[in-house]
Amino acid sequence: MAIRRITIQNIADACGLSRNTVSKVFNNRGAVQEPTRQLVLKKAMELGYYQLAHEEAVQQELHMQNIALLTRQMPVDYHFGTFMIPSFAAQLSREGYTLMMQEISEEELRRPALPAHINPDQTAGILCIELFDRRYINWLLSLGLPLLLVDGPFNATTDAMNCDRISMENLASTMALVDHVISKGARKIGFVGDPNHCSSFHERWFGFRSALEGAGLPLNRALCILDGDESPYGDAGWLSARLLQMPQLPDALICVNDFIAIRVMTALKQLGVAIPGQVMVAGFDGTAQATVVEPALTTVQIPGIEIGRIAADMLLNRIANPCRPPISVYAKTTPIWRESTNRK
Repeated sequence: MAIRRITIQNIADACGLSRNTVSKVFNNRGAVQEPTRQLVLKKAMELGYYQLAHEEAVQQELHMQNIALLTRQMPVDYHFGTFMIPSFAAQLSREGYTLMMQEISEEELRRPALPAHINPDQTAGILCIELFDRRYINWLLSLGLPLLLVDGPFNATTDAMNCDRISMENLASTMALVDHVISKGARKIGFVGDPNHCSSFHERWFGFRSALEGAGLPLNRALCILDGDESPYGDAGWLSARLLQMPQLPDALICVNDFIAIRVMTALKQLGVAIPGQVMVAGFDGTAQATVVEPALTTVQIPGIEIGRIAADMLLNRIANPCRPPISVYAKTTPIWRESTNRK
């Protein structure tokens, strides 16, 4: 008995699709929604469409439905990533992907290596968040998988970061914070946070310095806390000690994020310093905690939910178009004025 030859038209009929749509899947031409793509591939397997030219590609497509989210530290409540990751995961899920989240250990960073549960042969793409080690990122690039960075190393050159990147706008919003406290009477202004922790922190530091220069005010590093990121910024006692080392308290402190800003406010209160009467404080991230601290914290709102959706679209687009030149996207941020800088 002759073996029936399965054609693209047979697969199209079985799926209830046009022959043109099925042809696009196998020829990798034109846009096809991921659920439709998976339906076609699975139906092809069921019908025995094992043409040598397509078998390997079909098998690979069927086993590459995981997206790996890699991080050095999973974002918590004080991080915009707590809003970004759910929207990112939801967008991927609608396209048939499963998000696998893994923290990179010190040993994996050093070797370098992927976490044991991440199989590159079953991974369609990688998202990095709170992962700023240039050497490790370059190693990830060598794997040849679609890679998207959320933020990135502050000192990465263009050739080192040969991948897509999404971040938030940092420069203009930080300048707006500085201009705001100046309008409230501040002349001695300090900065708190490690400028070299990541690209966003470095951009905020640059915005801080640029705003001072634009206002004709000096940059006084003695009024800043710029210690390395390994320093205990989460310890209000340590911050109190650093504040006491200053020759005088500044009129305002611009902090790299809300987490540090809220700790700075605790330290100032421990020293009996009135906020904003003696020292104004501003943060960055727009976390929920900024609304409940006393006084409520002036901050910059990062659109985490929207960044998650944009990030998913970018990574899916990269998976579908691997030869497209790398792109960088900045999402607009919005300053929110609250009582911590509302000096009368």
